[in-house]
Amino acid sequence: MRRRSDTSLVFRFIIMLYSLMSLKCFSVSAAELTAAHFGGGGLLRMKTGEDGDYEEKPRSRQEIIEELILKSKQEKRERQTQKEESQELTEKLDQEWRSVQSLLAHKTPKSERKDEPDKPKMDDYDVMVRELGFEMKARPSEKLKTPEEVAREERERLQKLEADRLRRMLGEESTSKKPSHMSADDLNDGFILDTDDRKTLSYQDGQWNVDGGEEEEGEKNEEDEDDGGEEENEEGDCGDDDDADDDEDAEDEDDHSDLDSEQGSGAEDEEGDEDKEEEAAPAKAALSEEERRAVQQAAKEELPYTFKAPESFSDLKELLLGHSVEQQRLIVERIQKCNHPSLAVGNKAKLEKLFGFLLEYVGELATQSPPELSTINTLIPYVYSLCQLFPASACKVMQTLLSDGGHSMEEAVEVKGRAAFPGLDMLIYLKIAALLFPTSDFRHPVTTPAFLYISQALTKCPVSSLESVSAGLVLCCLAVEFVSLSKRFIPELINFLLGLLHLAVPADTYYCVVSPFRQQGKASKLLLLCDTESSSSWSRKPIPLTSVHRVTASTDLQRDHHRLSVLDACLDLVKRCATLYRDLPSYDQIFQPIRTLLTNHLPVQSYPPALQVILRLHAIPETPSQHSPLVFDKKKPIALKMLQPKIVEVLDYGKKRGNTKEEKERERLKHKYKKEFKGALRELRKDTRFLAQAKLSDIMSRDAERKRKVKELYGSLATQEGEWKALKRKKRK
Repeated sequence: MRRRSDTSLVFRFIIMLYSLMSLKCFSVSAAELTAAHFGGGGLLRMKTGEDGDYEEKPRSRQEIIEELILKSKQEKRERQTQKEESQELTEKLDQEWRSVQSLLAHKTPKSERKDEPDKPKMDDYDVMVRELGFEMKARPSEKLKTPEEVAREERERLQKLEADRLRRMLGEESTSKKPSHMSADDLNDGFILDTDDRKTLSYQDGQWNVDGGEEEEGEKNEEDEDDGGEEENEEGDCGDDDDADDDEDAEDEDDHSDLDSEQGSGAEDEEGDEDKEEEAAPAKAALSEEERRAVQQAAKEELPYTFKAPESFSDLKELLLGHSVEQQRLIVERIQKCNHPSLAVGNKAKLEKLFGFLLEYVGELATQSPPELSTINTLIPYVYSLCQLFPASACKVMQTLLSDGGHSMEEAVEVKGRAAFPGLDMLIYLKIAALLFPTSDFRHPVTTPAFLYISQALTKCPVSSLESVSAGLVLCCLAVEFVSLSKRFIPELINFLLGLLHLAVPADTYYCVVSPFRQQGKASKLLLLCDTESSSSWSRKPIPLTSVHRVTASTDLQRDHHRLSVLDACLDLVKRCATLYRDLPSYDQIFQPIRTLLTNHLPVQSYPPALQVILRLHAIPETPSQHSPLVFDKKKPIALKMLQPKIVEVLDYGKKRGNTKEEKERERLKHKYKKEFKGALRELRKDTRFLAQAKLSDIMSRDAERKRKVKELYGSLATQEGEWKALKRKKRK
């Protein structure tokens, strides 16, 4: 009983506290509260005074709203004054802290600290413990994204950018909200201030430019005017209501007065913000009419962020032509990102086609005059990425290009007896093949045909101009790149380099050359200098790839400079080949013709000093041969002795038996013993089987007898129990 009385007292105390809080929050008198809860609906009219002549009327909805608006304005003013006071206090505290900080930062000099006792040195263990406390702890890293997730996010990003570009192109304003500023002291607990009073600070003409001071005052005045207008509208609305509606509103207010008091200030703030946005919108539109047109024009000129995969080469050409190198790179990159194989089912086939279209476009760029090598260099990484995605289809496309080039060369040889050197487009395809596929494999479906094509071109294409010399040098560079890892010997490469050096030998010297070069003819002295004095003004420069199409040298001096650059590149290739094949056993025999030409026939004295130094430093040394020549032996070889075989006649065939009587008797006894032994084993197995069956039948019979006896016992027990229960029932009756 005592516990129940205690709980009832606590419960009554809580009810009293709740009533006091409600009276304090809502400013409702005790009489009104009693009338509202126990008056039978509606607020009762209360009489004051002894005579009872004066009666207080219930408040209407309009009066309640006016009171809420006044309270919200008063709370706003109080908050503003509190902020100003807190700001003044913080500034004052900052000034006082600066004066105190100088005193705190003061340190006594070392001369005055001599009397202080020295601190004891820490042990190694303590030092190690402190170091471990400051050691960086391992932190979990973010989860690595799969290629499918990365592709999906990239496509979504491009789609958002494209939607933003289209909106700007149509002149629509951005609806995206800027991210709100988050302070370093933010607890991230969802608490938000009513208004953001922070000012934007900036420099202008070397002075602070503080924005927002005057704007805030204007906004406050606008809020007050807006609040007044809203009050008038609300008064007009309330005036049309009936008396019954007034009573219902009063009841509703009584029931939901706590909600009205809590939402009053929030609703007022929202109304003020909406009015600010509505007033700022037309001003912004009026100010940015010219800017909007500029934004629309810029959006039209901007590249789209999403592209469809081209269905044909003409579609890709329309997308890329007319754009700069960087824009073409962006277009190809965005096509790959928007059509990644993990995003849709048919994207794999589209990107496989795109690989072939890009190679065709690269070939077309190479055939232009002048060739757009910078664009080709920009597109090569995307060709490589597509090859990594689809190696099988890329292999088929490269095989088709190489087979077409080989067939065209063979047809030209059959028709004309000779073929022209491949153009710059085919040379670039060979370079791309070396970049995309391994060149060190013994046999590869792409690099092996490319290797054969290079060998065929170096053998069957005659050198007839400086352009063909440049194309041959490019082929030699590609051949050296192909065999740089495998160190495979290419006789066509060594023969072509020997022929190029032969083109610089004077006419009065005789030297034997191999096809496609000729000993005499119009093109046999292509690299012979017109004027030996031109070597003095020559400087080492790389040969441009455009010289495959056309050599831009117009004067004899420029042509001599080009010839010297070709000789420089040829000697560099000879040096690289000598380093590459140094370990071959036939190294001396392979480079013997080049060594003879460099030392005896090439006019080294007329060349610039830089080339003479290269010839002296990197000359192929002549080493004595360590192989003896093949000769016949002087003596006739001695024949081996012919030994006659020993022949033994075998008259006994089949199974051998004993010849004597004792041996036959012994064989008969052995056979009889084996037979008796097998018979005894057979009988023993039969006896064992019979005994096991007898044992099993004995066990089964004993088990059956035991089960029968157990059943009989259970039956007798059951009858006894039944009789006992029947006797017990009779006794109860």
